[in-house]
Amino acid sequence: MLTKARAPSARALTLALILALPATGSVAAEVSASEEPAVNPDLPARLPLNELRVFAEAFNRVSSAYVEEINDKELLESAIRGMLSQLDPHSAYLDQDSFSSLQETTTGNYGGLGLEVGLEDGFVRVISPMDDTPADKAGLRSGDLIIELDDKPVKGMSLNEAIENMRGEPGSAIKLTVLRNGESAPNDVTITREVIKVASVRHRIIEDGFGYLRIAQFQSGTGPEVGEALTALQESGPLRGLVMDLRNNPGGVLQAAVDVSDLFVSEGLIVYTTGRVENADLKFTATAKDTLVDVPIVILVNEGTASASEIVAGALQDHQRAVIMGTTTFGKGSVQTILPLNNEKAIKLTTALYFTPGGRSIQAEGIVPDIWVDRSTVTKSERSFWRPKEKDLPNHLNNADHPEGEAPTEANGAGELASQDYQLNEALTLLKGLNILARKGASGT
Repeated sequence: MLTKARAPSARALTLALILALPATGSVAAEVSASEEPAVNPDLPARLPLNELRVFAEAFNRVSSAYVEEINDKELLESAIRGMLSQLDPHSAYLDQDSFSSLQETTTGNYGGLGLEVGLEDGFVRVISPMDDTPADKAGLRSGDLIIELDDKPVKGMSLNEAIENMRGEPGSAIKLTVLRNGESAPNDVTITREVIKVASVRHRIIEDGFGYLRIAQFQSGTGPEVGEALTALQESGPLRGLVMDLRNNPGGVLQAAVDVSDLFVSEGLIVYTTGRVENADLKFTATAKDTLVDVPIVILVNEGTASASEIVAGALQDHQRAVIMGTTTFGKGSVQTILPLNNEKAIKLTTALYFTPGGRSIQAEGIVPDIWVDRSTVTKSERSFWRPKEKDLPNHLNNADHPEGEAPTEANGAGELASQDYQLNEALTLLKGLNILARKGASGT
């Protein structure tokens, strides 16, 4: 979560600019104007003077004795970057270029690879590839470790530097050296940059009565888009079940996650935040009736499901409104705030943690699925010999309800879906089972 501070309104601290990126600046956000932050009257009394003298001495030594002459301005900015980088993976210093890039990415339209990334042990870890982007088409996966960019080691780069290296003019290429868990040696992947345009919401009917809703990221308009998608799905016929796909969703705008959750939760808490900043303790509650009353929901998640998408999964899980299926999510439960500085620059600072309605902190833990279904490849087994059925025996008795040649055929497409997307197939299977139980319960059989 990323917010942009605005004085004197403390509520704007969390709502003005909230992103779900687990340590990157490449997802939609909601930007508002900012004012100078109020000066803390207690600041002079809190200054660690002895430590500041040590810093000034170190600064002077580096400035005067370093083997190459270094600009004092650059040295001070490097000191700020170092201070923030030691706090957590998501706090960072934003110079004018970095802040401009952050604002550019909030439009969902920029030149790059379509990756959400974080920094881990000095290397760039892939959080998730965005749908239908060059990174997704190249086969990059959540958990991949990027160790070189165009043969240049990533070790030693800041996260912003790595991101800037991966961005570039559409049509230009970059070589990524990627180390994947379970593989003994890294592989080189060459990807051509494109203008990244990420569609937030997609939907379709998987099978008669069963809808599929894909949320790729949470942009400012995602809530209304999901509402329109649900209306369209219901217009195609009565819904007997819905699969909400949040796999590889890195998050986005917090308010969008609240809006989406509100479509499925009739009352009660959706998410709350706590922090040290004044009025950082916020609560978001349901305001509308459930859009799909009595329609069972399965939410698909994986290790690329992060931040705002974890809010939705956690809220619907705590309210027992959906079954969570897949693998444990990323575990980013922190809120970042954009704090303006005096020189048109800013710092991105972790200022709060968010919690599910049941009081669970997702930070570094993630959402544990109700039903664990790992990513798998399904291969249909071949029968080793012909095994006859009753209808194959000579002189067999015909079924009175289904004369010869009129027996119902097996459902088509089930095996194809399982081979294409095993987790989605399992979600559909569960929804069918829930419908069977509901029908039997209603009939009293």
